[in-house]
Amino acid sequence: MSERSAAPGGLALVESLVNTLDIETGADLLDTPEGRDRLGVTEAGLAEARELREALRAALLAHAGHPPHRTVTPLGTLLARAPLYVTVDDHDGSARLAAADTGPLPSRIAAAVAEALVAGTWTRLKACQAETCHWAYYDRSPAGRGRWCSMQVCGARAKMRRYRAKEQ
Repeated sequence: MSERSAAPGGLALVESLVNTLDIETGADLLDTPEGRDRLGVTEAGLAEARELREALRAALLAHAGHPPHRTVTPLGTLLARAPLYVTVDDHDGSARLAAADTGPLPSRIAAAVAEALVAGTWTRLKACQAETCHWAYYDRSPAGRGRWCSMQVCGARAKMRRYRAKEQ
């Protein structure tokens, strides 16, 4: 798990959803009322939230250059159910994409992804390369080539495994 600061803007919501599942321990915040409340997920929307979480994780693994290790519903298919529209500010003329229905989690995620696309930050949100982690993190490295959520934990483990493999 990362010690990094939260992703900017709406990507914080995406990061928060993906990080509701700790792959290493199996702990799932969506199993708790507090975890669901934090994201506005109802009991009825739990399966949809989990499906969306894993589709997002697959996209974030792709951002890091790694194929997902499991089959999931494509993110585009899930977000197509959450239509967006263009809003224009009457005062300054600025425009942005907004969710047609701001309540459901998929609509808020779709708006966050659209906002990040426009801002050029979408591909900076990645999933940790470590198989036992896949924690979402925002890559703030200058070159945008970060591979682990934490150099002190996941990065150090990977480097130690490579070092030990060379010794043998």
